[in-house]
Amino acid sequence: MIFRQLIDYETQTYTYLLADQLRRKAVLIDPVLGQVDRDIQLIEEMGLQLEYTLETGIHGDHKSGAAMLRARTGSKVLVPAHARVQGADQEISHGDAIYFGLHALEARSVPGRRASNMMYVTSDLSRAFVGSTLLIRDLSRVDHPDSDPRQLFHSLQDNILTLPSHTELYPGRDYHGHTVTSVAEERQNNPYLKDDPTEEEFLARLLARELPDRDVVDTNQNYNMQYQPQEAFELETSEAPWAPILRTVTGIPEVTAEWVKESPRNYQLIDVRGVGEFHGDLGHIEGAKLVTLNTLGAVALSWDRNEHYVTVCRSGGRSGRAAAILEQMGFTNVASMAGGMNRWSRLRYPVNHD
Repeated sequence: MIFRQLIDYETQTYTYLLADQLRRKAVLIDPVLGQVDRDIQLIEEMGLQLEYTLETGIHGDHKSGAAMLRARTGSKVLVPAHARVQGADQEISHGDAIYFGLHALEARSVPGRRASNMMYVTSDLSRAFVGSTLLIRDLSRVDHPDSDPRQLFHSLQDNILTLPSHTELYPGRDYHGHTVTSVAEERQNNPYLKDDPTEEEFLARLLARELPDRDVVDTNQNYNMQYQPQEAFELETSEAPWAPILRTVTGIPEVTAEWVKESPRNYQLIDVRGVGEFHGDLGHIEGAKLVTLNTLGAVALSWDRNEHYVTVCRSGGRSGRAAAILEQMGFTNVASMAGGMNRWSRLRYPVNHD
């Protein structure tokens, strides 16, 4: 089975792509609205057909990309039963199977964090996608209107921790750089689960926490309660983009050197190399502004976040990081020049050295 774990750096949430290698049918678990271009590019590059998007719950950490993926690929939106979401194609109940090619996922209801939370388990029990029901060495907030900490305890004990000890558990998000855990690891190391707590001990540990403000959570959950129809996205995307941007599998927005050469230059070209490189063998593109990568964050504070920017470096690595930094700062029209000045030089495009 083809398997990819994808991250949205802004929200630190994960999307999971699973596909049948023979028949090329695919599913996406918990897609993020801001990463739809990345997901479609990866699916197309791998020659896959997206059959379904699956939700593990009503998310408070990000806005779902399921409706936009449906509008652009024809995939079907599947949501947990009892979620009361409007506009989905199908509701999933405990024990349902989701088939893609020769593979299948089993849906298992895990209420507690929210009444409708669902996890998906591969047919060989090697992987389980647990959403926000169980995080790596942590648990999500349980202060939603339909949260039930006692029910969460039983969902964890009866549905997740009863999987084989070697089963890999993939969370919906992580803020500490972890990507995967296992049933055995969480039993041993999760502070809410270690030492096999009783229900009352579990509740005492859980309710002793201090939680951050939930304004963002409420905004995202309200958005995710209704999936927009295809025509809504056609209206939203009718305006032509400022550049032919494609996102890499890691989410970096890129344009080609060829486009930069022939483009109308309705953007600011930002070279993020060192001073020596800027004036060195590869030179620099006429009109480029030198802003070294280590100073970019401070310098960009005074820039207009709605203007267009293309970042450039030697081979594309630093400029990709620069584009990611600018997007994290709230810049909405940013791209890195793929291949950098190495690519520009191979194409024998003109450069300046002064």
